[in-house]
Amino acid sequence: MRPSSLSVIGLGAIGGSLAWQARLAGVSRVIGFSPSRADAVQALRSSAVTELADSAVKAARGAELVVLAVPARATLDLIGRLRPSLEPGAILTDVCSVKGPVLARAVAEGMGDRFVGGHPLAGTHGSGFGAARPDRLKGCVVYVCETGAPGGDQARRRIMGFWEQVLEAQPVLIDPTAHDHQLAWTSHLPQAVASALAKTLADQGLAGVSFGTGARDTTRLAASSPEMWVDILRFNRAEMAGALAAAGDALAELRRLLEVDDADGLLAYLAAAQRFREGLDR
Repeated sequence: MRPSSLSVIGLGAIGGSLAWQARLAGVSRVIGFSPSRADAVQALRSSAVTELADSAVKAARGAELVVLAVPARATLDLIGRLRPSLEPGAILTDVCSVKGPVLARAVAEGMGDRFVGGHPLAGTHGSGFGAARPDRLKGCVVYVCETGAPGGDQARRRIMGFWEQVLEAQPVLIDPTAHDHQLAWTSHLPQAVASALAKTLADQGLAGVSFGTGARDTTRLAASSPEMWVDILRFNRAEMAGALAAAGDALAELRRLLEVDDADGLLAYLAAAQRFREGLDR
């Protein structure tokens, strides 16, 4: 799918990058809307969009494809609000990190055959259009979830084609429940742990100069948008309960090993963590 007109609602790191890349790929009309006027103006000045709308509803009008690149709570709200404004045959998609509640809302709003869930694995702790890049999505894996509604397979094929042919990404079809379970462990838990570590350090009132690269690296995700992450954690809270419990057990085990001064146990614990982390780069 190479749309003649594309609407991107939300011009932050992902939405701005998507719009920018689509323009460079030859999509002639890209309408943008952002609740942040600064992001909208910056996107227009960078030629990431060809025009700006002053509301999400107006941005959706006349577009062949509409992409919701806003936090989960806003995405749920917009699915219903935009339905009357969509052109006949237009497709609606999103880029949220949580898929189950989003797809359920699309079906409830009678959009099952016109909505396809998307989640590009190209996030950053940066926010706003300043974190957008004209190649951020190139080559990234994009999870695609279909609603299962009759006729929805055509919309799914078009969205996967858009990601692959226009944005040069790698779309992968996945069940929404499997997606939310997997991302709870691989994305949402790391974010939660980084935020917990940053808050723990902040509560100690230590001087910033004493934090080296280790502290800065492990707390990088804590700099992500709180508004975005409060939605993700809330809407995936059932899966997060188990992930956070497991992380708590791992910390408790580390504390126990230190309390009994178990050098061999500590070595095994740390070595297992090292092997896992090194394996991620192979």
